[in-house]
Amino acid sequence: MPLMARTPANPIAIEHETFGEPTAPPVLLIMGLGGQLIHWDEAFCRLVAERGRYVIRFDNRDVGLSTKLDDLPAPDTRQAVLARLEGRSLSAPYTLDDMADDAVRLLDWLGIGKAHVVGTSMGGMIAQCMAIRHPTRLLSLTSIMADAGEPGVPSPDAMIAFEPPATERETYVTQILKTLRGLCGPRFPLEEPGARQVALSAFTRGVHPAGFARQLAAIMVSGSRKEALRSVPVPTLVIHGDADPLVPLAGGVETAQAIPNAKLHIIQGMGHELPPGAWPDIIEAIGRHTEGTV
Repeated sequence: MPLMARTPANPIAIEHETFGEPTAPPVLLIMGLGGQLIHWDEAFCRLVAERGRYVIRFDNRDVGLSTKLDDLPAPDTRQAVLARLEGRSLSAPYTLDDMADDAVRLLDWLGIGKAHVVGTSMGGMIAQCMAIRHPTRLLSLTSIMADAGEPGVPSPDAMIAFEPPATERETYVTQILKTLRGLCGPRFPLEEPGARQVALSAFTRGVHPAGFARQLAAIMVSGSRKEALRSVPVPTLVIHGDADPLVPLAGGVETAQAIPNAKLHIIQGMGHELPPGAWPDIIEAIGRHTEGTV
């Protein structure tokens, strides 16, 4: 699949891939902080496509093979997190709303009027922003392990997730495996050989510390979506693990309570992760949620 065109009116080019038949109901997958399209595992995407869906995965701006915005400043990640936790003001080069608009422009590029939108972690926050800003472009919303932007404190062990990625390959892989171990829940231990291979592939495709910092600042500066979510008319599913150390379950519950008629699906023993052991549950939930919505 070619890179989305970059034009004067749209300076962000988005790398993307698709699975399934273009005539099937589209499902747009949005990844989290620093994540690339390959972090939506290809086998996961194919399983969703086998349920009769047209699956689209993509690199957010500032990561992977999409446009890097290196003409913009890169905030200090530690200071950004501290400012948010302490309630201090913070500036950022762009916001989650801007990233949501990127996703809508990708749908435009693909000629898709409406899509089922599924986001995980920061991707879930971006998906929520899409539902707030562009509700007519969504067939449904699925928000996975994301909150509504209310201030919250992750567990100390999960704070490693906010460390910018290393720039040396083996150091990066070691860092990622350590982070993933800290984010796993008790029911789904990390499958290290597969995780290591994905980390190596991600490093080769385009790890970008400055982009990671700008994405993190976008999360921190975007603020609460709680009140805006009360007006979302889109059928919504919220999926969350009850052992999430980074975005505690309370954040998912609050999101589901804010959106009218949202369904909450809790996965026992799952942390801040998309482990293969939970795929059947997650895919079945998404499949049921996206059935019959046209």
